Amino acid sequence: MLQLTDAGKRFGPKTLFENVNWLVTPEERTGLVGGNGTGKSTLLKVLAGMEHLDYGSLQRTKGMTLGYLPQDGLAMSGRTVFEECLSVFDATRSMERELEVLSAQMAELAPDGAEYATVARRFSHLNELFHAQDGYALDAQVGAVLGGLGFSKEDWQRRTEEFSGGWQMRIALARLLLEKPSLLLLDEPTNHLDLETRNWLEEYLRSYPNAFVLISHDRYFLDVVANRTVEIWNKRMHFYSGNYEKYLREKQERRAQLEAAYKNQREQIGHLEAFINRFRYQATKARQVQSRIKELEKIERIEIPIEEETIHFAFPQPPASGRAVVEAQAVGKDYGAKHVLGDVNFTIERGDRIALVGPNGAGKSTLIRMLAGLEPPTEGGIRLGHNVQADYFAQDQYKVLDPNARMLDDISATAPRVSQVELRSLLGCFLFSGDEVFKPLGVLSGGERNRYALARLLVGPANFLLLDEPTNHLDLRAKDVLLDAIRNFTGTVIFVSHDRYFIDGLATRVFEVEHGSVQIFPGNYEDYLWRRQSGEQTATAPVMAAAGLQKAAEKAVPAASQPESAENSAENKVRRLNPIKLRQMQERCQFVEEEIPRMEAAMAGTEQSLGNFVSMEETQRLTAQLEDLRRQHAELMAEWEELSMTLEEQVELS
Repeated sequence: MLQLTDAGKRFGPKTLFENVNWLVTPEERTGLVGGNGTGKSTLLKVLAGMEHLDYGSLQRTKGMTLGYLPQDGLAMSGRTVFEECLSVFDATRSMERELEVLSAQMAELAPDGAEYATVARRFSHLNELFHAQDGYALDAQVGAVLGGLGFSKEDWQRRTEEFSGGWQMRIALARLLLEKPSLLLLDEPTNHLDLETRNWLEEYLRSYPNAFVLISHDRYFLDVVANRTVEIWNKRMHFYSGNYEKYLREKQERRAQLEAAYKNQREQIGHLEAFINRFRYQATKARQVQSRIKELEKIERIEIPIEEETIHFAFPQPPASGRAVVEAQAVGKDYGAKHVLGDVNFTIERGDRIALVGPNGAGKSTLIRMLAGLEPPTEGGIRLGHNVQADYFAQDQYKVLDPNARMLDDISATAPRVSQVELRSLLGCFLFSGDEVFKPLGVLSGGERNRYALARLLVGPANFLLLDEPTNHLDLRAKDVLLDAIRNFTGTVIFVSHDRYFIDGLATRVFEVEHGSVQIFPGNYEDYLWRRQSGEQTATAPVMAAAGLQKAAEKAVPAASQPESAENSAENKVRRLNPIKLRQMQERCQFVEEEIPRMEAAMAGTEQSLGNFVSMEETQRLTAQLEDLRRQHAELMAEWEELSMTLEEQVELS
């Protein structure tokens, strides 16, 4: 369908890629990956015909159609959203109008006349084409795509120019999906989508009838929609069968094979060179030496490409907070006549990692701003616990940075105990390398300053982090660094993200914000979806372990919704956990095992203090403290028992 032959592209003095040979087939479902600046977007523009090659050739099959979605920059005006999308079918609608004219002519002409026969043949031909293009369901097609991309029916009749840049890109995406070109080229199509619309787009692309090539920094999205991965690395293109997860495994296997071949070749070369050096000056061995020299010259040397260094950064840990970090009671929020949240109640405990999910505009950012103390609730109250130090990362965090400060100087002042070598490594993870670290913050783009603000937040963290879209503007490598950093963070985190892989790898609870209320689900996003799909009731009481939360939620299900057969119950009881969830439970079990002896030591110390009478008030205080410690100890023991049982079941399953 489309073929690149010996293709190469330069950007100024820099070569982006060269010697590329790629045949794009009609079944192509490819994820295009690679580091920032390697030329992914440029390659997509080359395929779309918007950029020219510096070397090689590009050939397309006659009659194929292309559809290209850039990262941003598109704007439409002059029509309503529905009219804009319906304009994709102008040819089909023109056909419909002609059918109406032909039908009227046939009603007036004599059935046995030659003119009637001509009109009838034309009508029959057009009618077949119209049916083949599903012409009678155009409105339904447009409505399905607009609904899937998050447009309400009220939005359909709004003018396109009334929408922001992100929603304009959704309209452009809707047009492309309705056009169904032979080859769909999508550059970061999920950038402006929330979780619900991403899930819809995943399902749409899985059943898309034609080929597509897309760029995305969402690992889960790539895993779901792509069956082939193409990597631009070291100025070359490398092809892998399978999705992103399989690509990572295959890349490691290829690397191991290459290193083994390199080692064998070095040994072979060493033996040849040793023979040559040993017998070079012996006349009786001259023929053998010359033979070895020729053999050595013929060897095509294997080179091990330099891998990008994996950064492991040890972020400073914050001071401990009290057990209860936040208590929200009957919280409500209104903006004038607009009701956003009402009667919201929850408790956040130390060590929780909570994901806020829900459609755009549901109130996620409003809730996180209230928790950060930036907005007061209209009703109810939010109380922070003992020694809680909150820090907030906003979607437009760059606005609070000093534009005159140099990047490295600014972050060094934030973390004076961290060496500049470590800080530069960290900034490299967030896509700042070389002399870029000496730039004033004011010359950076909004996305670059947001990336820097996130790195700055992590080197001097408070014990309660509130993160609103921290994964925006990060590539896959930077997301992995951020994910590892927050996993090892000993404080409490509440975050908003539209990255499914990030939520699955991090969340211990999910707060669903929708229709003015907050529902609480245990576990990560996968658990949240499973509970929603199975119709299970949500858990509203704070429970410390994901396993404990899961069992508590299962006990709370009404008898009518419980599986009727004992076989189904047994299957639910020993359901295999996904690797991320299993690792979270193992980490939690280890933490509880370490916490129990500390709790017992605290109980022993309190009992000893009770043996020394000071005053009646002090005795009452110590007695209450001891009772609280015993209660916490009992909860930890119960949790440890449930975790241990669940982990033993998983070992038996494996």
